[in-house]
Amino acid sequence: MKNDGYTSLSQFVDLLLDAICVVDKTGHFEFVSAGAERIFGYTPDEMLGMQMLDLVYPPDRERTLAAANDIMEGRFKLDFENRYVRKDGTLVDILWSARWSEDRQQRIAVARDITKNKIAERRQAALYEISEAVHVAEDLLALYRHIHQIMAKLLPAANFAIALYDQDLNDLDFPYRVWVGEQNRAQCASFDLFTEQVIQSAESLLICPVAMPVSHAQDQDFQNQPISWLGVPLKLQKGIIGALIMHSTPDSRAYTKQDCELVEFVSTQIAFAIERRQMLARLEHIALYDQLTHLPNRELFYDRFQKALSRANRESSYFSLLYLDLDKFKWVNDTYGHGVGDLLLQITAQRILGCVRNSDTVARFGGDEFVILLERVDSAQNTLLVAQKILEVLNHPFELVNQQIHILPSIGIALYPEHGKDEKQLLSCADSAMYKAKRNGGNRVEMGYQGLKTSYFESLSPHHL
Repeated sequence: MKNDGYTSLSQFVDLLLDAICVVDKTGHFEFVSAGAERIFGYTPDEMLGMQMLDLVYPPDRERTLAAANDIMEGRFKLDFENRYVRKDGTLVDILWSARWSEDRQQRIAVARDITKNKIAERRQAALYEISEAVHVAEDLLALYRHIHQIMAKLLPAANFAIALYDQDLNDLDFPYRVWVGEQNRAQCASFDLFTEQVIQSAESLLICPVAMPVSHAQDQDFQNQPISWLGVPLKLQKGIIGALIMHSTPDSRAYTKQDCELVEFVSTQIAFAIERRQMLARLEHIALYDQLTHLPNRELFYDRFQKALSRANRESSYFSLLYLDLDKFKWVNDTYGHGVGDLLLQITAQRILGCVRNSDTVARFGGDEFVILLERVDSAQNTLLVAQKILEVLNHPFELVNQQIHILPSIGIALYPEHGKDEKQLLSCADSAMYKAKRNGGNRVEMGYQGLKTSYFESLSPHHL
């Protein structure tokens, strides 16, 4: 019950923004000042007799109880922080100063609402964490997942998606999308529609059930859902590349303008990460691919060769190398110009790719030299079949500058492990076989002979096909 001794005191303490609370040794409120209603949402009369621990946010109860025991043992607490659940179900951060009255057997404490400060601290920490994650991210999908986890600590983010938009293809893709529960077709359509509106408007959109814009008021998909929507475009200098989309659930709070500002900052970080990843991808492509034919260059080929070698050793499997040279390429350049020569190389690359599997590697070593790595080829005969197919397609005339141009490919073959156990031996063997094909008139296939009986393989030319 409320003690009469507190009546005169309450006339003054009720003016304080902080709340003064008196709790007995069992943890029940015996007195609370008027400021408690601003902090906890309950009137002082409602709080009298309530168990203090029942109002504490469950994850904070254990350490709150430990702090209460410390106070009752005579240790003065000046800066203890915990979270309480307000009457409306929201959380409030509280800074406590408290002491124990031995003669009255009571804890006397002053509670200060520090929710705004704590929210600011959490947001600042989250923004720093996001910025740090963006600058060290190697995998965009992992970054999206990490950002989602951070955002979920600050605002309703159970339904969260990152959409990417390709202006050239007019294509909308969701590389990351997480939803709560099963989504029906209408809900998916609403999500896509809202995303398209954010991208087309190139502006942030905030739609709340209590303040729905007129443009959406007649949209049944939005009108029938007691949730709020928040969408922010992902912007780069070249334009809109996508959007960050969120919507709340019926049991979570609606989004605010402050939430929108936070998500706008996050969207700039995500856009920066995407741009950085795209730039790195371009640099990696320049470093590892031939810029004319877009085939792997020497560096990437050697990397794949080492992996094939390790895999073959581990699995006791086989692979083959084909070394290819175009015999009349210099004549094409001299006769028709380098532009036509470049086009011929591009077409040659595509024809070779059409003869091999996706798991194989076709690399340009420079000039008119190509090397083909055939993995898991179980016999010399199967390697010869691929080489014959390449020889055949390259014997088809090239329709360039309104003329039919013919070239003469020479192909040398080396087999692992028959012709060598390492990169140097195998490439040397295939290269020697290719030059033998040239010496024999070109436009043919020669098999390396190191370690094999020469009578086992024949030279192959188009009239053998």
